[in-house]
Formats: sequence, C-alpha cells, structure tokens
Amino acid sequence: MQEIVFATGNQGKMREIRMILKNLKIRGEAVKILSMKEAGIDMDIVEDGASFEENAAIKARAVARKAQGAVVLADDSGLEIDYLNGEPGIYSARYMGEDTPYSIKNASLLERMQNVEEDKRSARFVCAIAAVMPDGTLFTETGVIEGRIGYEERGENGFGYDPIFYVPEYGRTTAELSEEEKNQVSHRARALCRVRERLEKLAEAGGIAE
Repeated sequence: MQEIVFATGNQGKMREIRMILKNLKIRGEAVKILSMKEAGIDMDIVEDGASFEENAAIKARAVARKAQGAVVLADDSGLEIDYLNGEPGIYSARYMGEDTPYSIKNASLLERMQNVEEDKRSARFVCAIAAVMPDGTLFTETGVIEGRIGYEERGENGFGYDPIFYVPEYGRTTAELSEEEKNQVSHRARALCRVRERLEKLAEAGGIAE
C-alpha cells in the first residue's frame, strides 16, 4: 500500500485532508494517509522561507528525509489581510506567539480592524502544498479563498482564524460552514484537489515509484 505522510500534527487539518483525499488510489491501490506522529516522525522544522510555497517545500523535504518510500505532503497556509499590509501572512501560525490561543489572536485582529470600513476589510486564506515523491522530485500547488474580516467571532466549526473570516457568497464565516461546504471551497481544499490531480496523473504515467 502506498503511504502519504502529511507533515502536520494538527488533527483538525488531518481530518480535512483525509476527507478531501478520500478514495485516492495510486497504481490501483488505496492510499494510507498518515500524520507525522502516525508515521513515527518527531522533529522540529525551522520554517524560514519567504513565501508559503518556500515554507511548504522546506517542511516536505525535511520530513521526506525521514519517510523513505512514502509520498510526503506539507502545507503552509495563512491569512492575509489587505488593510494590515498582508498580515499575519506567512507568520499566521506564529502571530503573537505559537502557543497563543487563536481566540486571543482573533480578538487582536478584530480590535485592529475595529473602525475599518466594509470595503477595506478584504482578506484571503492562502494554502501552498508541497509534494515530495519517493525519488525526491518536488512540486507545489496553491489554493486561495477570498473573503472579508468580520466584526466578531462567529461559528464553532473549523479552527484557527476561521471564526473571523467571512465568505460573502455564503453569508457566513468559514467556522459556520459545514465540513462538506468548507471542503468544497477552502484554500486547503483547492490546493489539495490540485495535488490530487497531479498525483493521479503521475501515477498513471508511472511517475510515482517507491
């Protein structure tokens, strides 16, 4: 069975990933999707890239060195707020400190946006996913969802900045969307769907070998 190791320990993220990559097959065989912990990999990775794509590639390559024979995926994602010059951007996970609860991070961003007019509250979630094949080749795909910063936290679904990210076409935040809805439109879903297509094409062409 072909294994895919996703370079994360975030269970909310792993749930999304497994739903989106459900029924993926490589060379006619079902694919087993593992988190780093499930793959027995424990390491600290310094993400010092200048973009989401660079950071995703750094993580994927680092984990690939430990996960021989597996396809390794890694993502770097974040929230870009135009009024705040793209903050928190690639520092989204480390904004105000890695161990700071997202309820505090969200409250801080809402306070900074408190008196900002509706038409200046534009923002987007960006997700870059890097894939490293067993032979060391790498490719990246990026997904984006456009929206606005809300005025308060809303919704219990999702995680991170979801409660303050408002999606106009749904009239709800991403934390108010069902898992099925979110997995159709989210930045991670869009990037993962592109990765899935690339993996399937590579497998058909014999480009994935252990």
